[in-house]
Amino acid sequence: MMTNLIKILLVDDHKMIREGIKSFLEESEEYEVVLEAENGTDAFEIYDPSKVDLVITDIMMPEMDGIELTGKLVKKNPDVRVIALTMLNENHHIKQMLKAGVSGYLLKNCSEEELFKAIETVMTGNKFYSQEVTDIIMNDLSGDKKPKQRLSMEIPLTTRELEVLHLICKEHSNKEISDKLFIGMRTVDAHKRNLLEKTGCKNVAGLVVYAIERDLFNDL
Repeated sequence: MMTNLIKILLVDDHKMIREGIKSFLEESEEYEVVLEAENGTDAFEIYDPSKVDLVITDIMMPEMDGIELTGKLVKKNPDVRVIALTMLNENHHIKQMLKAGVSGYLLKNCSEEELFKAIETVMTGNKFYSQEVTDIIMNDLSGDKKPKQRLSMEIPLTTRELEVLHLICKEHSNKEISDKLFIGMRTVDAHKRNLLEKTGCKNVAGLVVYAIERDLFNDL
């Protein structure tokens, strides 16, 4: 286990996703999100190698995407460590990020444990790619062109599940969801489990991504 606090610059154009990632990162005493940015331009301006140990960035963002950001950061500081955390699982984007000099590549449906493992691996000077990303790279090298798949399965959600998902996206706690929908805490937990199972997500951050990706709610 690493003993020094790892200081992170978190870059994502969706505030709710940043908050979700930040919350479970800071549940561990090993990590601290010291800076946040909603696009690559802002991230590059505030990046300071004396204050930041690791950059975790999305790819698709306004003004400057994660690919350009990674390339500029590597030019500014060849020792910079960057992890791409994205919904994009296409070979084209993976190759572009690798070429830009990214240290790790994860999909947003990864588990918290996988993200922690990626950080630990990257901070020891090694590369980390999720199994799905590795498979995509290997399939491309071997000429195995499989149809692209979306990260989440298209399974209809019930009205109640959509209500719970909406409140999750609005950052309500289980207790607040229980009070607002007049249902028990165990029922809230059951709906969350059903949402994770139906969507194929592994955590709450993944549920937020699912909702945003499909434009399920007008106020997100």
